[in-house]
Amino acid sequence: MRAVDLIRRKRDSGELTREEIEELIAAYTRGDVPDYQMSAWLMAVVLRGMSRPEIAALTEAMLHSGRVLDFSDLPGRKVDKHSTGGVGDKTSLVIAPIVAAGGLKVPMISGRGLGHSGGTLDKLESIPGFNVNLSLSDFRRVLETCGCALIGQTAEIAPADKKIYALRDVTGTVESSALICASIMSKKLAEGIDALVLDVKTGSGAFMKKLEDAANLAELLVDTGKRMGKKVVALLTDMNQPLGRKAGNAMEVAESIEVLSGGGPADLRDLCLELAAWMFFLGERVKSVEEGKKLSTDLIVSGHAREKFREIVGLQGGDVAVIDDPRQLARARHTLDVTSLADGFIAATQCEQLGTACVVLGGGREKKEDAIDPAVGIEFHKRIGDAVTRGEPLFTLHYNAATRLDEARRLAETAYKIEPEKPKTIPQLIYRVIGA
Repeated sequence: MRAVDLIRRKRDSGELTREEIEELIAAYTRGDVPDYQMSAWLMAVVLRGMSRPEIAALTEAMLHSGRVLDFSDLPGRKVDKHSTGGVGDKTSLVIAPIVAAGGLKVPMISGRGLGHSGGTLDKLESIPGFNVNLSLSDFRRVLETCGCALIGQTAEIAPADKKIYALRDVTGTVESSALICASIMSKKLAEGIDALVLDVKTGSGAFMKKLEDAANLAELLVDTGKRMGKKVVALLTDMNQPLGRKAGNAMEVAESIEVLSGGGPADLRDLCLELAAWMFFLGERVKSVEEGKKLSTDLIVSGHAREKFREIVGLQGGDVAVIDDPRQLARARHTLDVTSLADGFIAATQCEQLGTACVVLGGGREKKEDAIDPAVGIEFHKRIGDAVTRGEPLFTLHYNAATRLDEARRLAETAYKIEPEKPKTIPQLIYRVIGA
């Protein structure tokens, strides 16, 4: 096999065999295919697409590039959740402790920031000392001890996805349903789970801008999971505006702790309760989604979910003091309020621009080797449909490097569309459920 031949065939809309895909992924994983050739192949996939058999072959090749875990000897159902990503999407930090506190096992393998979208691992690493790079034996130990462990792909777990994921982030090859499906499902199926809840985002801040594209991706994910013998459901949720009120790694951890403490923004709280409820339902902990919602709410009110997060943080080496006082998390040295230039109503936001502004501040990566500043981010004061007056703050930039400020401000400021009349339709939080 020559990589250049496979690049050409995919460029020309040809279909690759299972054996060719397996060999390409294996060769790239062991270093025989360089980044520049894999980047070319990924771009050909973005432009030409993949057939269902190709996607299945890619998912399995990435899954079997490392170990597939087996937790069948641990009592309780193993359930996970995955989001396709967006701006301010920190639901994993809330849901994982809720579901673990409710008696299910949550072996969560997450990713880093991808494009304009933040990553769960980057958020967790803003907690001083938190180790997302556990060995598999430590992963099992933490899971067995507290019911949840949160790590990234190791050299043993889906190593092909780990390499390709980082490459996609910096080569403009994120927006492909085939690549997104293979990436998500190879990680998730390697976890040894019984069931999976997917949060598939749609809107201006999602990788799938159109609802129909998000629905197609959701169906692809559900079909792939069910073919592998797993219970899978996908919720189509809105990303036309940031989720919650904050974007930026340490800021999002603080907002997650707010929700676990019984507060936090309503949209973030409501979505977390819905996703956790589906996890409880698929994990056979409850008999209905409504019962799952009540259980999730009770676990927050009682403080059990917050204490479970404290336990997870402590077992993975993190400073548990931040649970009681999130102000101990990294904080930017400077803030800047950016105000509205007109009276009216927020009619729409270009949410992807808001995520890119956060990256520009240092909250994400523009190159694979970039370091992330956990303290920087954006605090949002207005949502779609809200009234705004001239001179009233739209958002606050939290920054350290003044050289990054002007570009971030321009991106965020031009992301807001203000109209004289209130918009007739406000984006709904959840559009539909697929695979229920």
